[in-house]
Formats: sequence, C-alpha cells, structure tokens
Amino acid sequence: MPDVVRDIAALREVVRDWRRDGHRIGLVPTMGALHEGHLSLLSHAFVSCSKVITTIFVNPTQFGAHEDLDAYPRDEARDLDMIAEAGGQLVFIPSVETMYPTEFSTRVEVDGLTDVMDGAARPGHFNGVTQIVSKLLNQAQADVAVFGEKDWQQLAIIRRMVSDLDVPTDIQGAPTVRDAFGLALSSRNAYLSPDELSIARRLNVVLKKAAYDIAASDYPTDICKAATDDILTLGFQSVDYLDCRDAVNLSLVDKLHKRSARLFVAAKIGRARLIDNVAVN
Repeated sequence: MPDVVRDIAALREVVRDWRRDGHRIGLVPTMGALHEGHLSLLSHAFVSCSKVITTIFVNPTQFGAHEDLDAYPRDEARDLDMIAEAGGQLVFIPSVETMYPTEFSTRVEVDGLTDVMDGAARPGHFNGVTQIVSKLLNQAQADVAVFGEKDWQQLAIIRRMVSDLDVPTDIQGAPTVRDAFGLALSSRNAYLSPDELSIARRLNVVLKKAAYDIAASDYPTDICKAATDDILTLGFQSVDYLDCRDAVNLSLVDKLHKRSARLFVAAKIGRARLIDNVAVN
C-alpha cells in the first residue's frame, strides 16, 4: 500500500527525502472516487517521474450552492487500493480544516478563460479550482503535475495560472480515457441509470461527427447548432454549451482556417452533467 499523509509538514518531509535521493517527482491531484481515467494520469506521470504523489481532496470551494458536494462519492479504502495497483508511492489526504484554516482569505483567479463554458454555467467553479491547485502545487513542489484532457478548460486555465505566477511545475495533459463505447470516464457516470448510460454513450458519437463535419467545412456555427439538436433528440434534458473554440485561449471559432481548435460540450441527463471535448483536425 502507498504511504498516506494528512498534513502538509509530513508531505514536505517525504518530498524533501525524495529530492535528497535524486528523484523526479510527479503530482496527480484528484477528488477521489477513482477510476481508470485517474490511473492513466499516474501512468502518464511515471513516464518522466520516479516518484508520484496522488492527492485526494473533495474541494468544497469548486462546488456551487446547489451542486453535489454532499453526494459526491467517497471511498478512501477503494481509492488507496487502486493507487497501490497503479504503483503510487504517496497519497496526500488533507482535511478541509488543513486546506482552509479558519482565517483563510486568499483567492487565485484567472481572468478570461474562466468566463466561458463551465465558467459561465458554474459561476465561481474555476476560482475554487485555481485556489486548490495553486495550494497543492505549492505544498508538493513537484516537477510535473498531470491533469486529464477531458477537463480541457481546466487544463488550459491551470497552464495559464502556472505561467502567469512562474510556478516551476510542468503541467502535462493526459489523453481522455473512454469506455468501450466512447463515453469519457467520469466519477459522475455512477449517477447514470442503465437507460441513461445507454444514451450517454452516444454523446461522443455526435461530438466526433460534428468535429469531422467542421474540419471538412471550416464553418462550425451551423454544425454546432445541429449537433446540439441531435444531443437533445438522444434524450439529454439540456445542453449547457456545444462550442468550437481555440484550443489554447478558448475563444470562439467562427472560421477554422487551420486554427488549432476543439469541440466542447456539456449536457445533462438524469442526475449527471457530462462534459467532453474532441480535437477538430
């Protein structure tokens, strides 16, 4: 089993020992409820690192007033077993009080990238993300931190934050892990009933077809509208957004013209809000 530490001083002591022994250190921040997608982040970190820290912390500041903080799945014992199977050597599991002491009053905000898509649909969400990620990067002082490309907007925001604040940690994205039907793995997939799961597994089919059509036509607006209608026809209750955006600055793309772009979607079905994105080649 990996070693488990729950306070910052113990985490830094282990990191200090690893540094003394010449190890390159990776960091994989998670909120627990681990699945194969999370384990792929550890595998990615081990490509360039000899030691990997996994963090488990359900961060309250990135949940809105009516979101699923209390219902968010938690199973520490199962998570530790999975990390052990993936070869993780250290797990940092702080309490809310450790991360946010009584007089905590600092915010970390990234302008622009946080105002669109999930930032618009979930006000304040990314302020919570940048707040906790900045703390974890500072606490761990890792050489590399790995985040999943499924949350591409989050990845872009963290890269901007690290660049702006001169944080000496290399932020790397790991490819989205999907089930056999193409559905992006997510902890919130556990909310889906069998019928909802069958519908959800067709989301990526619509997204990939729209990305192909955009690449062929260069003009995404009408294709995005048609794909939104297709998703609603499948049985999703609503679509928060389906946008073609620049892969780096997340600005809307109305004409592709050889730009690096991605197609982003967030759609709700039952209790689950699913997000996904694919490259537009």
